[in-house]
Amino acid sequence: MAKVYLSLGSNLGDREIYITSTREAIASRIGIIKKASSVYESEPWGFECDQNFLNQVLLVETSLSPAAIMLEISYLESKFGRERIGKGYTSRTMDIDVLFYDHLILYTPDLIVPHKHLHKRRFILEPMKEIAPDYIHPLFSITINEIAHTCTDTCKVWKYESVKITE
Repeated sequence: MAKVYLSLGSNLGDREIYITSTREAIASRIGIIKKASSVYESEPWGFECDQNFLNQVLLVETSLSPAAIMLEISYLESKFGRERIGKGYTSRTMDIDVLFYDHLILYTPDLIVPHKHLHKRRFILEPMKEIAPDYIHPLFSITINEIAHTCTDTCKVWKYESVKITE
C-alpha cells in the first residue's frame, strides 16, 4: 500500500460541506484516511478574489497507482462542481492535489510528484506540518518543518473554526 498526501481546497459555495464530502468520497474511492489535518482558512494564493479558501491535508493509504488516483481526483472534482476555465488560478468548489506519493519522484504531463509548488504555499505547509512535520521531501532532502520555516509566502493561514450553529 502506498502512502499518499492529498490536499483539499475550496473557496466557493458551502466550503465546509465540500471539504467534508470530498474527504468521505476519498475514503470510499481512493483509500483509507490514516491522518487528517485540521481545516485551515487562507487567503487566495496566486490570484485575487474576495473569498478565502478552506484547506486540509490528508494522509491516505491506497493500492491505486498515481495515474489511477488522478482519474479519481478528476472525477471527484467534477462531481463537486469544479469548472476548469482557461489557464491560471481561479476560485473553485473543490481542488484536490497530490502532494506526495510515497517517496516517488514523478514528472509527467498529468502529474508532478512531489507537488511542484508545495514548498511555496503556506496553506499547504501548515496543515502538512501538523500531520507530518518530519516527513522528508524527496527532492530537497529536508523536513516539512524545515521547508515551512524557510517559506517566504506571506499569505495568512489560520486554523478554521466553524461558525455554523447547531440547533
